[in-house]
Amino acid sequence: MPSDSAPSSARAGRKAESLGEASGGTPGARAARSVLRAAQRARKRFERAEVRRFTGRTRRRRTAWILGVGSIVLAFGLIIGAAYSPLMALRTIEVVGTSRIPAADVSAALADQLGTPLPLIDSGVVKGELSKFTLIQSYVTESRPPGTLVVRIVERVPVGVLTGPTGFDLVDAAGVVIETTPERAAGYPLIDAPDGISSAGFKAAAAVLAVLPESIRTQLDSVTAVTTDDVTLSLLGGERVVWGSPEKSEYKAVVLAALLVGHPAGTVNEYDVSSPDSAVLR
Repeated sequence: MPSDSAPSSARAGRKAESLGEASGGTPGARAARSVLRAAQRARKRFERAEVRRFTGRTRRRRTAWILGVGSIVLAFGLIIGAAYSPLMALRTIEVVGTSRIPAADVSAALADQLGTPLPLIDSGVVKGELSKFTLIQSYVTESRPPGTLVVRIVERVPVGVLTGPTGFDLVDAAGVVIETTPERAAGYPLIDAPDGISSAGFKAAAAVLAVLPESIRTQLDSVTAVTTDDVTLSLLGGERVVWGSPEKSEYKAVVLAALLVGHPAGTVNEYDVSSPDSAVLR
């Protein structure tokens, strides 16, 4: 009997040992596995925290970018909406810089644009209407919210008169007729250019008149030029001024003004300023 119980006890011990190993082994092994699992969990938590830390800046930049773009789009939409709203409709046309042209005529010509939002005013229509005024040399427009269009006009400046078929044509330096009168306009010299306003003579004479101060221009009776280099001025008393070409005309005008002060008209027959550094009196 004893011999039978011994093997049974050994088998029971081995079975218990096998069960112990299956259930986790010794207490030391179980503790080691517990520490390992805790370390793994800690590592995962650390990795998630690192991911959040490195992606947080990107998320913040993305959020800021979205907010910025949204603000710009919203502001742009508000501006466009305001610009094209009835609040920005044209109600007043202000004309600046006219003297010969009645400002009311310019405003009336652009009246079709009244009620149009300022950004939608048709510049082609404005140009077409203003081009009908021959006295306008140039112009600029300025939109002044909420409902005003300012038209700044530069009028043509008359420099002399031409003899025309129906009287005397007051013209600017480009030969554009500003007005026609039966009598010669006072204060403007007669331009004698035998080959017409498209000739070199007329262009040279007009270029000289355009730079003359009023104090000299009002003393002139006529200006004659056939070519670019033979511009000659005639004063009201009959005195001649040999001018030559339009080159250095500003300087020549200063020299002539000084000569007229020192040697008034009536005391000299001819002033030659064709070479202004060595002017000659005759």
